[in-house]
Amino acid sequence: MKTIDELLSDGVAGKRVFVRADLNVPLAGTTITDDGRIRAVLPTVKALTQAGARVIVASHLGRPKGAPDAAFSLAPAAARLGELLGTDVAFAADTVGESAESTVSGLADGQVAVLENLRFNAGETAKDDAERAAFADKLAGLADVYVGDGFGAVHRKHASVFDLPKRLPHYAGYLIATEVGVLKKLTEDVERPYVVALGGSKVSDKLAVIDQLLGKADRILIGGGMAFTFLKAQGHEVGASLLQEDQIPAVTEYLERAEKQGVELVLPIDVVVSPGFPDLKAKASTEHSAVDADKMPEGQLGLDIGPKTGALYASKLADAATVFWNGPMGVFEHPDYAEGTKAVAQALVDSDGFTVVGGGDSAAAVRTLGFDETAFGHISTGGGASLEYLEGKTLPGLAALED
Repeated sequence: MKTIDELLSDGVAGKRVFVRADLNVPLAGTTITDDGRIRAVLPTVKALTQAGARVIVASHLGRPKGAPDAAFSLAPAAARLGELLGTDVAFAADTVGESAESTVSGLADGQVAVLENLRFNAGETAKDDAERAAFADKLAGLADVYVGDGFGAVHRKHASVFDLPKRLPHYAGYLIATEVGVLKKLTEDVERPYVVALGGSKVSDKLAVIDQLLGKADRILIGGGMAFTFLKAQGHEVGASLLQEDQIPAVTEYLERAEKQGVELVLPIDVVVSPGFPDLKAKASTEHSAVDADKMPEGQLGLDIGPKTGALYASKLADAATVFWNGPMGVFEHPDYAEGTKAVAQALVDSDGFTVVGGGDSAAAVRTLGFDETAFGHISTGGGASLEYLEGKTLPGLAALED
């Protein structure tokens, strides 16, 4: 895989460089609530502009239905990118139409333009190879060189991720190079003890990665809504908590495999329960209590790991040489159910090992709960991409860059 450093050494002044970024930021109306993904692409964009390239930044945002939708416009992200760069950033109102062509043709050396949401064009996400290829052909007409730096999208076989780099000289940007380097540390010659903390709502989202990690990790800590399927598999009642009954056989098998292979698969010993789901906007105190994991009351929802579990998990992380954490331990968006996630995050901060926060909700939790991002070894920009890499899957966007 060629990197941006090789591109820069060859000279890019005056060249149109298409940067496939991941500007898929959370929005409240037109207000960006977390600009982490925009900041992640800054090193690549800055390096290119300083070398005199004419930079075209493109991304998706949300899941529009292959047509323009104002709710998913990249205009706020373009404006924020300009603020962070300290310069004007041009914005094209389409992806490959008149606005895109005129905006790109108007760039001078060292200037930046952002195209409108790539998913406003149905060709971006089309299952049909020919439809995707046709869109990629049009995008290729805007540029001379391709730089892939949208790690959060590399697990998607989309036109701008998979097809476009095949049509242009292509390089990995700084973010992708960093992300891949980190993931190799989690899969090749891992320093031990290797501890993995997995949370989130659905166990079905994590089965494949658990399957792979049972042969690699020394300990796996389970939290979040997915923990209740494990607890149910052990014969415990879980009240009204999130439960995937159809996954109990698979979870039971993993519990048995972990024991046979000598992997510590650690489940909550207590949970924070409530009669109902909280209003995440109100943040007002709700009725809740901590109970032992094997004594959950009927009709109660488990919304966080309990304080005893938080302390247990911190102790299991204390001596780790390598840590991967993906998925919050509870409904961290509400203060009554954030303590478990805080406990895991603090344990990573206190660790002397190499700590990786695996993107998605975990990265959002770190920022929401006020942790210093520099206190972690790495915070990934792609939760889904990280998991699929750890599952051993071939990621289309990385494969296209390696050709």
